[in-house]
Amino acid sequence: MPSYSGVWTLTAQYQAVGAGNWPGHLPPDGIFGGGYNGLNVVDYVSFSTLSSAADFGDLTVARTFPGACSSATRGVFAGGENSSGTALNIIDYVTIATTGNATDFGDMGDNGYGAAGLSNATRGVFGGYVVSGYNNIIQYITIATTGNTTDFGDLLAARGLMGACASSTRGVFAGGWNGATRQNVIQYVTIASTGNATDFGDLTTTTVRLAGCSSSTRGLFGGGDTASSVLTNTIEYITISTTGNATDFGDLTATLYNLASCSSSVQGIFAGGRTPTTNAMQQVTIASTGNAAYFGDLTVARYGLAACSNAHGGL
Repeated sequence: MPSYSGVWTLTAQYQAVGAGNWPGHLPPDGIFGGGYNGLNVVDYVSFSTLSSAADFGDLTVARTFPGACSSATRGVFAGGENSSGTALNIIDYVTIATTGNATDFGDMGDNGYGAAGLSNATRGVFGGYVVSGYNNIIQYITIATTGNTTDFGDLLAARGLMGACASSTRGVFAGGWNGATRQNVIQYVTIASTGNATDFGDLTTTTVRLAGCSSSTRGLFGGGDTASSVLTNTIEYITISTTGNATDFGDLTATLYNLASCSSSVQGIFAGGRTPTTNAMQQVTIASTGNAAYFGDLTVARYGLAACSNAHGGL
């Protein structure tokens, strides 16, 4: 970490804080866990350095399609399915500032995979997942403690495999699949309270298996499956504090679905996905619009992974 001493301009201090390099701030790191076929791999990257991911440790159980959320100190992975296709209710966590294997956190309300996770600094929220079918369940945890999920409310309708992002007050779920059709609905909840989701607007197209990330003001959704065998490289954005339809942001470097995304206050990173299955990570600057650029590689090419960070828009 750079040494900071002497007199600094406000601009220089703002840039250092945004990059996570000001004293008292942990460097912003992104964490990627799980993936097909039932992997337990956890990788990490530093947002401030263009480079490939490094090994962080292992999840407690190998799995595909977990949901993820995080505080500034702890990353949480929930649910998923193992290599035999059995849905799991396991929640585990890692301490982002140190490397090492995950620790048991508690259990989801039911076995399931494909939950979309989001969070503010204290509470993690998981919306929709697949059990024997799709459901509208939203559940939450207090990230600083361990324990099982608690009922939060309901989505507008049953669905899973959505994208999600958050500001410190509002959590947003987008797209998804209800077992029959792809969805374009965007919906939101107030994270600090409990209750049912409210309509926010629409994505530019019906999309499932997309990824979401955010700064404190802007949410991004990228990639996904828009129709049978039709994938997209589209990135679109919303302003989280207002409601309305998504707007085109730019393009990913390839058409992908079943990818994951995490963010700092400045950058969004999209990682993994298929088709074909890739280990590539790509980045965007959230406050502007434009196409993604290559960032580095995951340690293992995979899809159906989940991601979180210690510097996302909900913190």
